[in-house]
Amino acid sequence: MAYKISDACISCGACADTCPVGAISQGDTQYNIDAELCLSCGACADGCPVEAISEE
Repeated sequence: MAYKISDACISCGACADTCPVGAISQGDTQYNIDAELCLSCGACADGCPVEAISEE
């Protein structure tokens, strides 16, 4: 199951730096996870300082 980023995202980029497959990119107002590329490893959620990432 892929992860998703909530509206609590502060666009710090920590999640993108930790994603091993580059599934996270900057969107218009926050970062977004490409569900097709996401490995569901949880590295992004572990690296998020505001806990804005969770499993779908």
